[in-house]
Amino acid sequence: MDFEWTTPADDRPTREIFPGIRLRSLWKSPAGASAHVLEMDPGSTWQGVDVHEPGPEEVYVVDGVFNDGLRDYPAGSFIHCPAGSRHIPQTTEGCTIFVFYPEG
Repeated sequence: MDFEWTTPADDRPTREIFPGIRLRSLWKSPAGASAHVLEMDPGSTWQGVDVHEPGPEEVYVVDGVFNDGLRDYPAGSFIHCPAGSRHIPQTTEGCTIFVFYPEG
């Protein structure tokens, strides 16, 4: 089996997508699947509603506490967001999450 090596996550370019929320894209397949690290500063909130289309979103909380607008998820939590679901990502104390989009 062939593996694709990319640079360490900390070496990947970061872009601020909303105030206090930064995205590091790690990988993207030709079919559209992608993996990212999202860093959220304390008190930051996604602007608008995050709708999962065309497919699901998989989230692993690396550190801190992530909130989806309904509940808190501490470090070590895994969240499956089915296609068509929606939430408003936010955090009170700050967090880092790994996000995977298996269908783009």
